[in-house]
Amino acid sequence: MSAETLVTAAPDALSVSHPLDPLSAEEITAAVAVLKAGPAAADSFRFAGVVLREPGKAALAGDPAGCPREAAVVLIDRSDGAAYEAVVDLGRGTVEAWHAVEGVGQPPIMLDEFEECEVNCKADPRVVEALARRGLTDLDLVCIEPWSAGYYGVDDEGRRLLRALVYARMRADDNPYAHPAEDLVVVYDLNAGTVVRVEEGPLIPVPRQEDNYLPADVGPARTDLKPIEVVQPDGPSFVVTGNHVRWADWSFRIGFTAREGLVLHQVRFTDKGEDRSVLHRVSLSEMVVPYGDPTTVQYRKNAFDAGEYNIGALANSLELGCDCLGEIRYFDGLVADSHGAPLTIKNAICMHEEDDSILWKHYDFRTGSSEVRRSRKLVISFIATVANYEYGFYWHLYLDGTIEFLVKATGILSTTAQQPGARTPYGQALNNDGLYGPIHQHMFNMRLDFDLDGESNAVYEVETVTPEDNPHHSAFHTVDRLLEREQDAIRVADASKHRFWKVVNHGRRNVVGDPVAYRLVPSDAITLAAGPQSSVARRAAFATKNLWVTAYDQSERHAAGEYPNQSRGGDGLPAWTAADRPIADTDLVVWYSFGMHHVVRLEDWPVMPRSHVGFALQPFGFFDRNPTLNAPRPTPHGGGHCASANGGACACEH
Repeated sequence: MSAETLVTAAPDALSVSHPLDPLSAEEITAAVAVLKAGPAAADSFRFAGVVLREPGKAALAGDPAGCPREAAVVLIDRSDGAAYEAVVDLGRGTVEAWHAVEGVGQPPIMLDEFEECEVNCKADPRVVEALARRGLTDLDLVCIEPWSAGYYGVDDEGRRLLRALVYARMRADDNPYAHPAEDLVVVYDLNAGTVVRVEEGPLIPVPRQEDNYLPADVGPARTDLKPIEVVQPDGPSFVVTGNHVRWADWSFRIGFTAREGLVLHQVRFTDKGEDRSVLHRVSLSEMVVPYGDPTTVQYRKNAFDAGEYNIGALANSLELGCDCLGEIRYFDGLVADSHGAPLTIKNAICMHEEDDSILWKHYDFRTGSSEVRRSRKLVISFIATVANYEYGFYWHLYLDGTIEFLVKATGILSTTAQQPGARTPYGQALNNDGLYGPIHQHMFNMRLDFDLDGESNAVYEVETVTPEDNPHHSAFHTVDRLLEREQDAIRVADASKHRFWKVVNHGRRNVVGDPVAYRLVPSDAITLAAGPQSSVARRAAFATKNLWVTAYDQSERHAAGEYPNQSRGGDGLPAWTAADRPIADTDLVVWYSFGMHHVVRLEDWPVMPRSHVGFALQPFGFFDRNPTLNAPRPTPHGGGHCASANGGACACEH
C-alpha cells in the first residue's frame, strides 16, 4: 500500500517547544487516529510502540522549527501475527511509510498483555490441573509471571510467545517469590490469547515457608536514626524550560521512550563562555539478565528488559522523600497502551542536586592557609519495576565535566526450588524448605553518541606499559592505539594493563597541542559468563565484549537489534560491525557493556539491599586546566571561610 493512498485529514496543530521533545498525549492520539483511518483500521491491530521519530543531526543543525514532527509506530495484526512499522507525519496527518517486519524477532510485549496472560492462563483447565497437582487450588493466590520465550531452536510456527512461570502466596499479602512452583511452565500465545501447552517436569514440592519484608512481618522499625533534611533555601541551581535543562556549566534536553526510558539529548558544557558539545544522545541501549542454573526452567531465563519488555513503560511514579530527596523537579513519561491510547506515568523522571563531598582542596603547610571547594552533582533518574526486580537508572553530572552513569538494583530475587535438603552449586539456598536463588548476571549496554566539539571524532585504546629500557624497573607510561575500523574496536577491558578508551577530536587542540578528549573509565566491565555457543550469547552478543564503536547511523539504536524478542541472534552490533566501516575522524557511536555478576547472598533475601554498577566519562584534556577554579568557597557554620591551621578541617567538609 503506498503512502499516497493513506492520506487523511491533518489533525489540529500541535504545539511543541523543540523537535526532540517526546510525543505529547495529543500527538500519540493523532498518530494512532491516522493509522486507524488507514492501514490499521481492523480491530485486530495492536500498537507495540508509538514514539517520536527523532530528526537527524543535519535537520537539527538547521532551523529546528523546520523539522517535521513524526511518529514511529510498531503494530501487530493479531489476526495473522504480522508486524508492521509505520511513520506518521503529524503535521500533514499522513502515513509516510508502512512496511511489514519480516525475518527478525517479534515486537516487544505490551503492558496490558501481562495482565491478559495471567487471566487467560488461570482460565485454562490444563493449568488448573497442573496447579492442583502442586496443592495450589486457590487461583486468587496464584501468580502467573510472564517471561519472554527466547529462542532455543524451535520457532513454534512463528507464534509470538511467553513462557510463564508460576509462584504462589500463602495469604493475600504474602511474598510469592518464597513459593515458586518449579518445573512448571505455561507456554502462552500472545496474539491468540491462549495457552499453547503446559510443560511439567518431576514434581518438586512448592516451598511453604513464608519470608516477608512488610512492617507487620519484621516488627517495629528502629528509632535511633535521626532525620536528614536537604534544604536549599534559595531553591535549586538548575533552570528548566520545557524539556531543556541548564545547570552550572551544563545544558541538555530530557527525553523519554517506552523502550529506553530516560534519554539525554544535546549534552553541552560552557567552557570560558563557549558552548561546547560533548554528547548528542545517550541512553540505555539494551540489557539482558541471563541465569547460570542449567535446570530445565532456569537456563531459559534471559530477559532483555529493554527490547522485550519496554523498560521505560515499566517506570515508577516517584515520590518525594521516598525515591528522591531534596528540591526536586519531576518530568512525566508518556507511553501508549496496546490500543494506542496515551498513558501518562506521573513523575517518571526525578532531577535534583546532591552534595558530593570535597571538589578539591589543598592545605599549604608553609603559610598555614587552606583552600577547599565542595563538589555537587546533578542527578537525573528513573526507576522501573520489572516483575521482581527494581532498576534505578541514574545520570550524574559533575561540576568538573565528569559524567557518571549508575544502575542501582534492588527488589526481590527470581527464585526457584529444589527438593528440601538438597543443595545445588548453581545458587544459594535461602532457607531449609528447598528455596534457592540461582546465580545470574545483569548486563547493560549504553549507546553513547559522541559529538565531541563536533561530529568528527576518533577513539584510542590507552594502556600502561613498562619500557624495555628500564634500568630501575620502576618506569611505566601509557601507549595510545588508534582504533581505525569497527572490527578493531570490539574490545574487552583489561585491568592488568590499566586499559581505558578515549574519544578525541583531532580538529581541536588543547593548550599543549593534544587533541581534546573524554575518556571512558571501564568500571564494572564484566562480560557474559555463558558460553559462546549458548542461545543467550548469540542473541546478546553485545555483552560478550565491553567496547564497540560504530560509524554513526541514526537507525542503529539497540545493541541486540530492533527486535530481540524471540530473535535467533546475530542482530544489532555484530551485524553492523561486520561491515567494518572506518571510524577514525568521523561521526561515531561508542557502545559500552558492563554489568553485575550476581552471586546470590543470604543477605539478598527476602528483599535485596541496593547495589550498584556503572561507569564514568571524564574530560581528558578537553579543558586547558581545572574548570572548577571559580567554584565558590564554602561557608562553615561559624561564618568566614574554610581555613584553619590544623589542615583546613572544618565542619563543612563532613
